[in-house]
Amino acid sequence: MHRSSLKIRDKESMVLVGPSGCGKTTTLHMVAGLKEVAESTVKIGKRMVNAVLSRDRDNATVFQNCAI
Repeated sequence: MHRSSLKIRDKESMVLVGPSGCGKTTTLHMVAGLKEVAESTVKIGKRMVNAVLSRDRDNATVFQNCAI
């Protein structure tokens, strides 16, 4: 298990870069609420959002390749 800590200020954009398979997409899915977080906490501001639906988290993920 790897531990990560990430702080992004309000109104700030963030880019996550790394080699294939390092966990970029999994991390973004957990922050966005698209993947369940079992053993950690995800906070947006001071609010823990582990059980908050993705539509209620007030964040967005833009993927590199759009699948239309």
